[in-house]
Amino acid sequence: MTMPTLFVSHGAPTLAIQTTPASDFLRALAARLPKPKAVFVVSAHWEVAEATLGLGSETIHDFYGFPPALYQLNYPAVPAREVAVRAAGLLRRAGIAARIDEIRGRDHGAWMPLILSWPHADVPVAQLSLIAGGDATAHFAMGRALKPLRDEGVLIVASGGATHNLRARPTTQPAAWATAFVGWLDRTLEARDDEGLRNWRAVAPYAEINHPTPEHFEPIMVARGAAEGEVATPLHVSYEFGSLSMNAYAFGLTQHQTQDAAHD
Repeated sequence: MTMPTLFVSHGAPTLAIQTTPASDFLRALAARLPKPKAVFVVSAHWEVAEATLGLGSETIHDFYGFPPALYQLNYPAVPAREVAVRAAGLLRRAGIAARIDEIRGRDHGAWMPLILSWPHADVPVAQLSLIAGGDATAHFAMGRALKPLRDEGVLIVASGGATHNLRARPTTQPAAWATAFVGWLDRTLEARDDEGLRNWRAVAPYAEINHPTPEHFEPIMVARGAAEGEVATPLHVSYEFGSLSMNAYAFGLTQHQTQDAAHD
């Protein structure tokens, strides 16, 4: 069975200990999907010079000033070593420099959605970095190279943010500049306009306001590249703090898979 790929918005670290529409969605996510052999997660919070596969199991609390309960959370899933080695080989075969880091653990962009969706940590995990300074085309190419993992039971999960401007003042209603960007994203994905997606910084409305820096949007390129041209399925829609979109999407998810997951 070919697995879909996912893009999820992970929001603030407190998502892991609060009840919100987005956290409720993530808690119910695994039941909507075929059970994966492993989860291969790409997080906005890890950027290095070349694509790197992390095989450490440490739960990294890479945030400050949050409730003490967050720092007690631990996600001890075993590392998916074979998947990481396979992924490194696929990337190199595509001409993309790749290495394995035996020590680097999981940042909150990786473990936070996983601790909600697979709370028993019973699915092996490997994490892939973004390429520091890499553009949308580079990250899309990474995803394209990793597509064979889907036929091997691996679920590729890209974790970032549909919008991510943490300096925006909270509002009671979604900000117009955020809804305009998300509307463009929905239309672009629905049309399977992958070229438009890769060119987002030039064509999306209010791109610089929604993403003053690109790292929280770049993970979607990996998920989309691994399911290039396939159907995009909106999985969740909500906002937090007025402008932080928590939208999530699946790529290549079939109706048959959704029905099978419901009966597992």
